[in-house]
Amino acid sequence: MADQKIFAGPRIRRIRVAKGLTQTAMAEGLGISPSYLNLIERNQRPLTVQLILKLASVYKVDPHELQGEARGSISALKEVFGDPLLAGELPGDQELIELAEAAPNASAAMIKLFRAYREQAERLSDLNELLAREGRATALSGARLPIDEVHEIFERRPNHFAALEEEAEAFTSVLDPGDDLYGALKAWLKREYGIVVKVLPVATMPNWRRRYDRHSQRLFLSERLSPFDQLREVAMEACLIRMTVAVAGEIQALKLGTDEARRLARFELGRYAAHALMMPYQAFHAAAVRARYDIDVLRSRFGVSFEQAANRLTMLQRPGLSGVPFFMLEVDNAGNRFRKAGGQGFPQNRFGGGCPKLPVHAAFALPGQILVEAVEMPDGAEFLCIARTLEGPQGSFSERPRRTALLLGCDIGFRDEIVYGAGLPAKAGQGAATPVGPACRLCERIGCLARAEPPVTRPLGLDEMVTGLSAFDFQ
Repeated sequence: MADQKIFAGPRIRRIRVAKGLTQTAMAEGLGISPSYLNLIERNQRPLTVQLILKLASVYKVDPHELQGEARGSISALKEVFGDPLLAGELPGDQELIELAEAAPNASAAMIKLFRAYREQAERLSDLNELLAREGRATALSGARLPIDEVHEIFERRPNHFAALEEEAEAFTSVLDPGDDLYGALKAWLKREYGIVVKVLPVATMPNWRRRYDRHSQRLFLSERLSPFDQLREVAMEACLIRMTVAVAGEIQALKLGTDEARRLARFELGRYAAHALMMPYQAFHAAAVRARYDIDVLRSRFGVSFEQAANRLTMLQRPGLSGVPFFMLEVDNAGNRFRKAGGQGFPQNRFGGGCPKLPVHAAFALPGQILVEAVEMPDGAEFLCIARTLEGPQGSFSERPRRTALLLGCDIGFRDEIVYGAGLPAKAGQGAATPVGPACRLCERIGCLARAEPPVTRPLGLDEMVTGLSAFDFQ
C-alpha cells in the first residue's frame, strides 16, 4: 500500500455516514483536521498508511476494503454500457470506477435492471421467433450491433450472389490458373498492382491472419494459417480489388444501416467471392453431383479445406443449375452460434439450430470424424445432419488450439442424392430420427434429458411430490 496512492473518498464518506458521525467528529477520532478529511472525501487527497491503520483501529475498517471494493461492479457496469442501446454513452474506465465507488447501491440496482432487461429481450426474441414460425409476423426488435444486423440479413437470404459468381468466372478466365491458383493469384497481384505476398513467422505477426502494407505494397500472411486458409486470404484480397464495383452493388442491395455494417458485409462478400474463385461454380456443381456431395472428395479435388468445401455447397443455387439446398451452422465448444447460412436462407423457423441434442455438439467428443444423423422436429419435419469439428489457426505448444464444429444439413427428402444418406440406419418414419427442437425455450418436448431452459410457452410445474426427468418441469 505504501507504493500505491489510494483514493477512497466515497467509501470514507459512507463509513462516516453509516456511523452517524459529522466530519468534525470523525476527524477528531482520526487525529486530523476537518478540512483535511473533507479533501479526502472529495478524492483530492490520498489515504496515508498511518490513516489507514487509524481507520482500522478506531472504526474497525478492513484495510483491504479500501482497495478495490467496487471491482466486481466495474466489470458488470462495463457489460451494461457495452449494450448497443448505450454504446454511444460508454464512459471511460475512470468514470465507471467513480460511479461504482460513489454510488454502489445505485450501481447494483442499474446492473440488476440491465440483467432483467436483457432477460426480457431474450424472451421477446424467442416469442417473436415462435410467432413468426406460425406465420404471425411481429414488429418486435431490439437494439442490435452492426454485426448482428449483417448476420441477420445474410442468414435470411439465399447464400448465392449471382453477380459475384459471374465475376469469379471471368476472373478465372483471366488468371488461367491450371493446377496452381495460389501461384496464379500471386503473379497477378504482382503484375497488375505490384503487390508481393509474403508469409511471416508467428513472432513477427502474433495477432494477425493477414495484413496489407500499402506503403511497401506487400501482403503479409501468418504462418499459423493452413495452406488452404492462406489461399483463401490471397483470393479475398484479389477479389476485393478486382470486383470492387460488383461487391459495392451487392452491399447497396443489402440496405444496411451503418458504415460499420457495410464494412463487415464487404468482408463477408469478399470471402464468398474467394470461395467462388477457388471452386468455380460449374465445375464444382458437376463434381458435387457426381460425388453425391461427398465433402472429402470435393476438398481433395479442389485443394480446399473441409470447411471451405462444405461452405461452398450452400452456395449452389444458380437458376437452372442448382444443387441440394444445404444449410450450415458453426458453433464453438461453449455452444455459441456465430455462423449460419443456407442455399435458401438458414431455416431458422423450421430448424432453429439451438438444440443441445444436435450432432454438432457431439462432434467435439470425436474430433475429425464425420457424424451423420437424422433429426426430427416437433412438427414432424426431418433433416439429415452432417457434423464435424474444424481446426483453427495453428498455435504454439503453449496455446490451446481453436476448435469449432460445423453442421451441414438438408431436408431428409434429399437423402438418396447424398452419399451420407447411406449412413442412416433406417428410412425416415421408422423411428431412426433423433427428436430435437428449435431451442429449449421454444421446445415443449416432455422429459428431455438435454433440456437447459424451460419453454417460454408453458408455466413451470413445481410439484414437491413429483419430479420429472428434465431439469425443468413444466405444465
